[in-house]
Amino acid sequence: MKLLSVNVGLPRKVFFNGQTVTTGIFKNPVKGPIMLRKLNLDGDRQADLTVHGGVDKAVYSYPVEHYEHWRKQFPKLDLIWGMFGENFTTDGLIEDAVNIGDHFQIGSAKLVATQPRMPCYKLGVRFGTMEIIRMFLTGGRPGIYFKVLEEGEVQSNDKIKIIKKDKNNVTVKDIVSLYITRDYTENIKTMKRALKISALPEGWRYEFQQNIEKLDEKL
Repeated sequence: MKLLSVNVGLPRKVFFNGQTVTTGIFKNPVKGPIMLRKLNLDGDRQADLTVHGGVDKAVYSYPVEHYEHWRKQFPKLDLIWGMFGENFTTDGLIEDAVNIGDHFQIGSAKLVATQPRMPCYKLGVRFGTMEIIRMFLTGGRPGIYFKVLEEGEVQSNDKIKIIKKDKNNVTVKDIVSLYITRDYTENIKTMKRALKISALPEGWRYEFQQNIEKLDEKL
């Protein structure tokens, strides 16, 4: 596994659908090394901290393997690294092979996978169409958010080393499937395993706990 590109960007104002929007989704590749800190990379910021950023969303990665699919969907767009607002464009780090709670080392930094990305309208701003929101959500290609365990320097071409696999075996893609299908009766075992993961953010933990309690009431 390898880090192909490190991408950063500061919030900017753009005009979209008749209104001015402030967004940090425009990221561009930078040469390293770049310092990765608890909340973000040096030179990178989020615009709306109510839904973006924070310790559980300090770094967003997106697999290069998905780019070809999106190029076919949007042939007129130049899909440069960072197009999806990702800080890390990666090779070999795929959602159905990464467990929530897996620990990684990239450069001198250590990270833990926390959750998939749920797209907001800012992705539509980046692509110039809101159609990307539906396609992204249902397409099973969400990318991965990470929490920074140890700050350190990262740069393109760094190896991505897995340090520890979470034993509960709930993948990033499993979380997306739970969200999309809403078939909680069929997936109650997955939700119970997810609740055992210390790295699972409180928002997901609360939702799964509520769903389990509702199912228990019906039994």
